Amino acid sequence: MRRVGYERSGGPEVLELSSAEVPAPGPGELLIKVQAIGVTLPVVRKVREAADPSPLGGEIAGEVVAVGEGVTGYTPGYRVTGLCFGHGYADYAILAARMASPIPDGASAVDAVALVRSGLVALGALDSARPESGETALITAAASGVGHLAVQLARVRGASWVVGAVSNAAKTDFVRDLGADEVVTYDRSHWGEPADYALDAVGGELLKPALGALAPGGRLVAYSSGGGTIQAYDLLVEAKSVIGFQIRRIAEGKPDVYDHWRQELWQYFASGRLRPVHTEFALEDAAHAHALVESRANLGKVVLIP
Repeated sequence: MRRVGYERSGGPEVLELSSAEVPAPGPGELLIKVQAIGVTLPVVRKVREAADPSPLGGEIAGEVVAVGEGVTGYTPGYRVTGLCFGHGYADYAILAARMASPIPDGASAVDAVALVRSGLVALGALDSARPESGETALITAAASGVGHLAVQLARVRGASWVVGAVSNAAKTDFVRDLGADEVVTYDRSHWGEPADYALDAVGGELLKPALGALAPGGRLVAYSSGGGTIQAYDLLVEAKSVIGFQIRRIAEGKPDVYDHWRQELWQYFASGRLRPVHTEFALEDAAHAHALVESRANLGKVVLIP
């Protein structure tokens, strides 16, 4: 089978396609014939920043071709999606059965990989903000794989006004088509009327303006791998709060919540209220896919197709 990996840290150019043996599933594991792979900014950053090479894992979707000892509920032929912690950029990958979920009829593998993991992050971040109907929302990275779903979910959950913040004005029409009432670029000094809550996927130097865009008592949910620092005084002066969100903690520590969110996402998809958008690349073009995500030029989810 084919597999993408890297031997040294660096930009997208260090990714290489090689041959590898098809793995065998161990206890509690599924062997998946991969049909779609989600490319995420944390994985892209890992390739550039990691001290030592590690498997390119992440979101995969495909067909079960073999099951390991102790697995129940799945047999060959099932279509599933889930988070792979091993080699996911490949024709075949190992997926822990506990991380798998069925792909419903009417949805493709690409739909699943564009919706489920990114949608879980978006919905989890939104839930962390404790939104109330009629409140106003600010979504940074609003054109990204997670952000473009967060814009739609904020509206579904009752936001009266949704502002999408983006890096480039060229993304404006795309974000408006998702349902945003207003689109602003990061370099603007004013991001519209103060929001009741903000979901930030960028971090770094953007944390401070995102916090500043909140109304008194507003909540900022930080779920970026980009770091950043906020002064305590900036929270105290208007009683604002910052909440950290990490989806892996929910997946491993609160599987019932994780499953509830997953079912909710599929319901929104089936009803047409949630529309995942994606850009596809062949597996051998993984470097181009990483370059697109790293440049933050993507509109929606970037997906590799073996």
